[in-house]
Amino acid sequence: MVAADLDQVIAIESAVYPHPWSRGNFADSLKADYDSSVCVRDDRILAYWLLMHAPDASHLLNFSIEPSHQRQGLGSRLLSHLLGVLGGRRVEAVVLEVRPTNLGALSLYERAGFERIGIRRGYYPAADRQREDAVVMRRDLSRVEAFGGERNVG
Repeated sequence: MVAADLDQVIAIESAVYPHPWSRGNFADSLKADYDSSVCVRDDRILAYWLLMHAPDASHLLNFSIEPSHQRQGLGSRLLSHLLGVLGGRRVEAVVLEVRPTNLGALSLYERAGFERIGIRRGYYPAADRQREDAVVMRRDLSRVEAFGGERNVG
């Protein structure tokens, strides 16, 4: 992802989330050199992700699929690819937060081997100035299945 992608990224973000990230959030993430990528077909961004690396785990900050391409396997393929790349870089784990009401995302992450490890109370903004909790999920990458086999990191 580069700054020139932000118009399309913001359009997807606004279509996907009731409380989307701002252009500033994305610009700051790019300036901070967070790991990011876009999935493009015919000059159109279909999906994107942002990832922050820390010593103990990488944090998947944002993983979004354009609404007309959701529930068609794109998210599963991209997430599988991302986990494979991270496993190849010897990243030990990936963590993320997801709204408990985002059943599609919860299902996607659970199918990809993420486990629920906790709740962050009042993490997300919600309607009527309320807050919504976040489900914290973790995927251990010490054993990553890639190309039909497994790899031990340790």
